[in-house]
Amino acid sequence: MRIVELLNELEVRIPPTLAESWDNVGLLLGDAERPVRRVMTCLTLTSDVAEEAIREQVDLVITHHPILFKAIQRLTTGSIEGRMLLAMAEARVAVYSPHTAFDSARAGINQGIATKLGLSAIAPLRVLPNGTDGSGRRGEWPSARSLRELIAVIAQQQHVTTTAFVGDLDLPVSRIAIACGAAAEFLPDAASARCEVLITGEARFHACLEARERGMALVLLGHYASERPAVEWLAADLQSRWRELTVWSSRVECDPIEFLPGSPLKNVG
Repeated sequence: MRIVELLNELEVRIPPTLAESWDNVGLLLGDAERPVRRVMTCLTLTSDVAEEAIREQVDLVITHHPILFKAIQRLTTGSIEGRMLLAMAEARVAVYSPHTAFDSARAGINQGIATKLGLSAIAPLRVLPNGTDGSGRRGEWPSARSLRELIAVIAQQQHVTTTAFVGDLDLPVSRIAIACGAAAEFLPDAASARCEVLITGEARFHACLEARERGMALVLLGHYASERPAVEWLAADLQSRWRELTVWSSRVECDPIEFLPGSPLKNVG
């Protein structure tokens, strides 16, 4: 199989047309015509993840967060990114990013979180002109449960033990909005959809204040925790579809943020 053939199949389920206009998605490094046998997924392509890819003779890295996100004028060993990308290019490792297309796809991150939560009537928070696709997700539980219960469920689902939140833990919630990553800008959309809570990865202080003023709850899983599980099940899905490939999610990647016992963040999971 060539890289382009694998990516064509992937893009049927994660159409690049769903990406936000400001995003940088697609094949960002490498030769699409080269054969592919070993594929690694990751949330972010960092130096240690790149070293793993080179060491393990990976042909294609699928990273959620894009490389070369901002325009650059030189690519040299004088920068961390330059050293990493030059080493990967020398090793003939290709890099692909689906980013916000993966966030928004029907087989994507937000849909997956909503489905695992057991929500019904799942729909985009921001709808595209075709009326069925869009960004973020909203859905409903059959009966209201407390914010405390929601946090316990989502924390277990996303493998976190420490969860930040805004709101009353006894607040009844049944209409739930989801926007992975750093996506507190979806608060007005969640409010318009009459959701009591928005689940996201991280939010700025003033967005937290806005949620409180609106009488809404926020659940902040952490950027890593809100998205890393998705690249793990993407790897498992690719492996199940193409037995001739060897596919795994990065074994060295980890959340750069850690918490000491007694952290001021509230552990309610």
